[in-house]
Amino acid sequence: MVQSPFSPDEPWYHCETFSDDVTLIIEPHIAWWVRCNIWHVRGRDRDLLIDTGMGVLPLKSEIARLCNHPVTVIGTHSHFDHMGGSHEFECRLGHRAEADIYAEPTFENTACSGFVRAETFTKQPHDGFSAEAYRVKPAPLTGYLDDGDVVDLGDRVFQVLHLPGHSPGSIALWEKATGLLFSGDVLYDGELYDTVYHSEPAIYRDSLARLHELPVQTVHGGHGISFDKRRMQTLIQAYLRGENRIDDPVAWVDEYVAGQKSHI
Repeated sequence: MVQSPFSPDEPWYHCETFSDDVTLIIEPHIAWWVRCNIWHVRGRDRDLLIDTGMGVLPLKSEIARLCNHPVTVIGTHSHFDHMGGSHEFECRLGHRAEADIYAEPTFENTACSGFVRAETFTKQPHDGFSAEAYRVKPAPLTGYLDDGDVVDLGDRVFQVLHLPGHSPGSIALWEKATGLLFSGDVLYDGELYDTVYHSEPAIYRDSLARLHELPVQTVHGGHGISFDKRRMQTLIQAYLRGENRIDDPVAWVDEYVAGQKSHI
């Protein structure tokens, strides 16, 4: 993942709007090694919100500033950094394979262990906040998405790609007309996780091999910066060679945090 520096006096959410009616929303005071990309897509009839971050402060009011359309939340998967704010919204879609987690999230099944710690937060979101007490709130899916399904915003159409491996219900959204891909944690510009809760590396390889052939123009991943098809194929090829992966995610975070503390 790529670190993006932000000053400590910034508000909790930071927005950057692209020319194609896509807005990136991040939580700059979440440590870069876990900070999720929240994507807002403006449509004629409906808007999409792809993932919802950690949910430590309200997100719905931020989205209301971007649009006055009904909003459909699509969860790319059920890890804590991607579904924390989903409970605030009425329409919540995701893959059936992780429906039980959305409905009954725990510290373990949302992959919090080892990642949610004091160092995860570079600023306290509110008085009395405790990293140890952080839990994801239940956000039962109100509908299911599977491979080949279509999400229609009126003037934009996205195809659902079911790409398991990082998690059983990992999905991506592909807009054929523009070559735009929202890939969640299936792929982003950085080392990939294939050993977190309920990951299956062999299945993950098949999903990435499938993605390699997609004629994308731009990939908006679940973390880090956006990139083009050439970079996408480079990242996938490296993973398929056994590179570009984090074998022990918690040890990787421990090492990074220890290194940061040694420089204080």
